Order: sequence, then structure tokens, then C-alpha cells
Amino acid sequence: MAEQESPTVETGRYSWQRVMAIVREHRRELVWANIIAVLAVLVSVPLPLMMPLLVDEVLLKEPATLVAVMNRLFPESWHGPVLYVTAILFATVVLRFINVMLTVWQTRQFSFIAKDVVFRIRRDLLLRLQRISLAEYEAMGSGEVTSHFVTDLNAVDTFIGMTVSKFLIAVLSLVGAAGVLLWMHWKLALLILFLNPVVVYFTVVLGKQVKQLKRRENQAFEVFQGALTETLDAIQQVRAANREGYYLKRVIDRAWQIKHDSAAFSWKSDAAGRLSFFVFLMGFDLFRAVSMLMVVYSGLSIGEMMAVFAYLWFMMAPVQEVLNVQYAFYGARAALERINGLLDLHEEPRYPAEQNPFAGRRGVSVQLEDIHFAYRPDEPVLNGVSLNVEAGQRVALVGASGGGKSTLVQVLLGLYAPQQGHIFFEGVPVQKIGLEVVRE
Repeated sequence: MAEQESPTVETGRYSWQRVMAIVREHRRELVWANIIAVLAVLVSVPLPLMMPLLVDEVLLKEPATLVAVMNRLFPESWHGPVLYVTAILFATVVLRFINVMLTVWQTRQFSFIAKDVVFRIRRDLLLRLQRISLAEYEAMGSGEVTSHFVTDLNAVDTFIGMTVSKFLIAVLSLVGAAGVLLWMHWKLALLILFLNPVVVYFTVVLGKQVKQLKRRENQAFEVFQGALTETLDAIQQVRAANREGYYLKRVIDRAWQIKHDSAAFSWKSDAAGRLSFFVFLMGFDLFRAVSMLMVVYSGLSIGEMMAVFAYLWFMMAPVQEVLNVQYAFYGARAALERINGLLDLHEEPRYPAEQNPFAGRRGVSVQLEDIHFAYRPDEPVLNGVSLNVEAGQRVALVGASGGGKSTLVQVLLGLYAPQQGHIFFEGVPVQKIGLEVVRE
């Protein structure tokens, strides 16, 4: 694809509006996904109603629609309870299988969309890395950068590819079930529909707390991964300086923080889930009790009462899917914020190549004037360094480890941008040469 042969990087932050704009580019997949979702719901919504209606029409000997339809479809000699139950059982199994296939197909459509969104974000991050200031990159650490590419993008992928696809079917299923319940007994249906928002309210409140816990857990993993990677990358220097104990203690401290934050997230998120499920079950028991009273006082049949029970269980999974969307969204939103943190890092300066003092020369002079550089504001590494090296002259930098020798070379090559001072090659400032020319 041409897009892959000459990629361009988008410099802006990723908002959900921007993500949805990418999603809307896949109009064909979206249309198919929505059509499939509607078909899946049309197939699944009648299922809880079919067997319970047989209780009235077959067991209680009150023939109605189902028996009449089967009597028209099959020979009269076949008519009887065995035919009715077997036919409805077969129809139920077939409809369930069709529903499974349609759901898988719809998830597949959303998965393709999600993978493309994540690919574009990952591509933009990779292209952005080649322009990020090396000092910013090293301050962040390879562990944290890696977590953005893997953990955070996986959270966005899961939200778009799995959660949203299930959310669509869940909402349509709830609408369909509500329609059937209203048709069966509108008073009972209204009670069910008005009580369910209570569950949503409680879980939204609990979900906000879970979001903060999940963010702290992710940050703990990120800090631990960064400290461990930093220690392992510099293990030779650490051992040479006999500093293993200090650095390993740092890693152990980070591991303890993971233990603390993960434990808090695990039991508190589990408590939130169980509490929301308790509210749902409490409502379920209430609905069952009311349904029994409706049989006594309102003309609701035994089969219809069993159908109400079946629809309550049928609605449980969609309700959980709808509620789980908020948890997935909180995780994906936090992940997107962290990804934007990487995109917000300062870029290295870009200078135009107006002059090339290296052309036609075997060597050039180098001048450094009052160079200041610090990885952190309170820890200067280079403090007013000035140096003049004539063309062809060889200079050795000698000093203790950590004295700034490597940092000075990095500044000279433009890998680090000095906070103050000027660099000249053959009297030409680097701002007129361009960093690409200097590095060549």
C-alpha cells in the first residue's frame, strides 16, 4: 500500500473524536457489523419465550399460537406433545447456533476495525520516536515507552474490538427484551425497566473508583518495568561501581508498590463487581415475587411468568456487558492519556541545512561556548563548558565516571540539545548546518 511505503506521522494528540474518525473510515465494515447485530438480536430475543409458552399451550392444555402454527406445518397424525416439544427444542437449538455465528461474525468485523486503529496509533508513535529528543526518551526510560506500545495500545484495542461490539448487541438485546415484556405485561415490564437504572447508577459510581485504582496499578507496573530495564541495561557499570545493592533495592521497592496497588485494585474491583451483581440479584428476586403476584391478581399465565423469569436471566448478560463498557472505557481512556504523554514529548530541534562546513574538508574545527545541560533542572551535568578544537587536532576527554564526558559528545552530535550555549563547526553555528549534516 502506498500509505505504508511513505508513511507520514500525525503530530496531534489522539482524542476519542480522532479515534472515531478513523473508525468511521471503515463504513462498509460498520454497516455490516450493525446489520449483523440486528439479525443476531432478532434471532436471540424470541428464545426465552418459546419454551415457557409451551407450558401454557401443551402442559396446561391451552393451545394458542405455537400449537396452531405447528398444526399447520405438520401432518395431523404427528400432532401431540412429543411433536410440539421436539419441534420447539429443535428451533431453539438452531436459533441459538445462528445467534452464535452472527455474534462471531460481528465481532470479527469490529476486530478488523480495532486492529487498523491500533496500527495507525502504533505507526504514528514509532514515527514520532525518531523525532523525540533523546534526553526526553532517556528520562522516560525504555520500559515506560514499551508499556505505551504494548499495554496501553492493547487496552484501546480491547475496548474498540471486543467491548464496543458486545455493547451494541447488548443494547439491542435489552431493547428487544423490553419490547417483549411490554407486550406480555406492560405494568410488570415498566417495573423492571425503571429498576434497572438503579443498577447502572451504583456501578457507575463504583466504576469511577475502579478507574483510579487501575491507573495506579498501571503506573506501578510502568515504574517497575522502567527501573528493572534501566538496571539490567547498565548491569556491567553497576557491578563495576559496586552499586548492585542500591539499584536492586530500588527495583524491590517498585515491586512492593506493584504488590500494594495490585492488591488494592484486585479486591476493590472485585467488591465493586459483586456489589453491582448483588443489586441485580436483589432486583431479580423482587421481579420474581411480583410476577407470582401478577399470576394471582392480574391474569398473568404460568407460562408467561416462566417467560418473565427467562427474560430476567436473558437480560442479565446484556446488562453486565453494558456495565462492563464503563470499566473498559475508563481503562482505554487512561491508556490513551498515557499514549498522548509520549506524543507530547519535546522533539529535537530541526535546523535548515544552509551551509555545509564539512564539504571538501578532511577535518573541521569545533568550538563550544558556555554549554549548559542537565537531565533534571536541579542536577546540572555540563555547567558553562567552553572548548576550542582546531581542525586535525585530537583531544581526549578524561574524567571520573558520571563526569559528563559521554553527555558532552552527545551534545556535540546534537543528540542532546543544550539548554544554553552555542556549538560551531568551522565557525558555522549548528543552527545553519542541520543535525543530519553534522551526524553524517
